[in-house]
Amino acid sequence: MHTPRIRTEYPYGTNREDVRIPLPDGTLLYARIWRPVTDRPVPALLEYLPYRLSDWTAPRDWQRHPWYAGHGYASVRVDVRGHGNSQGLPGDEYDAQELADGVAVVEWLAAQPWCTGKVGMFGISWGGFNSLQIAALAPEALKAVVTVCSADDRYDNDVHYMGGSVLAVDMHAWAATMLAFVSRPPDPEYVGEDWRRMWRTRMEGVEPFIHTWLDHQTRDDYWRHGSVCEDYSAIGAAVLAVGGWHDPYRDTVLRLVEHLPDDRVRGIIGPWSHQYPDRGLPPGPAIGFLQETLRWWDHHLKGEDTGVMEEPLLRSWISDSHPPATVYEEMPGRWVGDPAWPSPHVTPVAYGFQGAPVTIRSAQHTGVDAGRFFPFGNDGDLPPDQRAEDAQSGCFDFEVRQGFQILGRPRVRLRITCPVPRGQVVARLCDVAPDGASTLVTRGVLNLSARGGRDHVEEWPAGSTGDVEFELNGIGHAFRPGHRVRLSVSSAYWPWIWPQPGSEAGFTLDPEGSSLELPVRAATRDGVAFEAPEQSAPLDVVYPATLDEEPRPERLVVRDVAAGTWRLEVDPRYGGTRVYPDGLEFTEDARETYTITDGDPLSARTRSDWTIRLRRPDREWDVSVRTRSEIRCEADDFLTTDEVVCEDTEGIVFHRTWERRIPRTAG
Repeated sequence: MHTPRIRTEYPYGTNREDVRIPLPDGTLLYARIWRPVTDRPVPALLEYLPYRLSDWTAPRDWQRHPWYAGHGYASVRVDVRGHGNSQGLPGDEYDAQELADGVAVVEWLAAQPWCTGKVGMFGISWGGFNSLQIAALAPEALKAVVTVCSADDRYDNDVHYMGGSVLAVDMHAWAATMLAFVSRPPDPEYVGEDWRRMWRTRMEGVEPFIHTWLDHQTRDDYWRHGSVCEDYSAIGAAVLAVGGWHDPYRDTVLRLVEHLPDDRVRGIIGPWSHQYPDRGLPPGPAIGFLQETLRWWDHHLKGEDTGVMEEPLLRSWISDSHPPATVYEEMPGRWVGDPAWPSPHVTPVAYGFQGAPVTIRSAQHTGVDAGRFFPFGNDGDLPPDQRAEDAQSGCFDFEVRQGFQILGRPRVRLRITCPVPRGQVVARLCDVAPDGASTLVTRGVLNLSARGGRDHVEEWPAGSTGDVEFELNGIGHAFRPGHRVRLSVSSAYWPWIWPQPGSEAGFTLDPEGSSLELPVRAATRDGVAFEAPEQSAPLDVVYPATLDEEPRPERLVVRDVAAGTWRLEVDPRYGGTRVYPDGLEFTEDARETYTITDGDPLSARTRSDWTIRLRRPDREWDVSVRTRSEIRCEADDFLTTDEVVCEDTEGIVFHRTWERRIPRTAG
């Protein structure tokens, strides 16, 4: 495992200041700027997020912003309107106001006397999303972006829907997380005594995200907004797209290198989870990501010849066969480079199914071994051995006589007979070792009502037979001789996919007319390599031990044998308790619960509970946020409940409960 080297000496000395950036409507956004000590103007780099620069992302921010400043850039971290210590009211994710504000921040940075007028944007996840989206608005000053673990398609490659089906696991969990996050108050250390009024005003404008997300169950104009795949040509900046094979957004990298001009895009996909690639979190190996991005910035913002555009269009990690595990410190494999995408080194190879038709009626709990939708490098994140899941599926095995590697998106064609109008088909590609251990390689989902397109509902003619095709998520993987390639097909995948009413009936799969297509990559000598990771000195945050009872498991599966009920309990482990150098004590605790009873898709339930406490003993400031979010379903409706309680030392500042009944139009 590559532990990042801490960089202490730089070409430039640095300084830091907190400022407020004015927007056209007078709203002030809170910003922190690290700048090199120089009399000459320098380019600016912007990371723009709702995640609170003064506490939640501060440890991560200190790993990279001072590093960029030490290499001759003004590196800027800004809180989105209505979040952290920024003024204004919070909005929906990536809404028009957020993006317009981002353009205004880019223009403000470019106009500063210490800036050359050239700006870059970077970010992971939310910051990677809005970097791409603001690049598609093409502000003149924005010349380059680095987008990490982000998506070009807000409907079908985000936390809301997958293959046209509701993502129960993360549409719920992320909506609940953001409800807790948006409910955190401004910090009086940075905004003064007006913090309580700002908090109350902010909370009065809050609406749970889940309402909007479930109101739009097909790919309509709501989802087209901010989806840069609608018009790749609108992106005016050069794009370095970075992802990890254990991140759900990695297919965006493949699409960006395919659709953007070769002289303005490069892609890197490693073995990583949903993390920056220099952090050294499992699975590794980590790379010198900051050095690689510096080559990008120097070329596009300073006009220096760094050789970055001579690199292969796509650099990818090909993982070797490995036994199933929920965490890998370092993944076995190697780097490869492809000069174009689709790659001239990749050839589609079809595998036809054999045998008699098979009826697939997966138990509703099939999917409890899916692993975390967003792996963060925790011990319980990745999928365990898939044999239990395979037993609930129709499996088709293919012997591997000569080893081969795949790179790209496998595709399945399935001929099915479905007795009901709605349902899902889930396909998992597994690597089965000689001892029978089954390692999940990749997977894909199709909501049968979305087989004709994600923008409309087309119910299946009950009892009829038809062919469906869909892609699995992209992957780089090498199969060993003596192993088997297994395609496992199931009719359920809880809690990733919210089950359809009637889906317990399953479907029949006819091997005749069904096939698996793998993107087989020829062996090449590539010579792709990266420097070892390095970062700037970390922020001196203390993570004290607590006096709690024995720590909860990260992922706990509980089976009530008599009732036939399965419950998955998840501790997402975002951060726990920490004490910051400025005296802030920050504690958060979250628990997610997913419940279902076999034979009853309408028994599906999700619940998320959050508690957050912020305390400054020197100011006698002590506040807390508690949230509860639940979703259950009937045949025709989703029923959601969300509750928020905000308190300080004077009592309850805000308390509200929302209850909604939302028609099940598609998901």
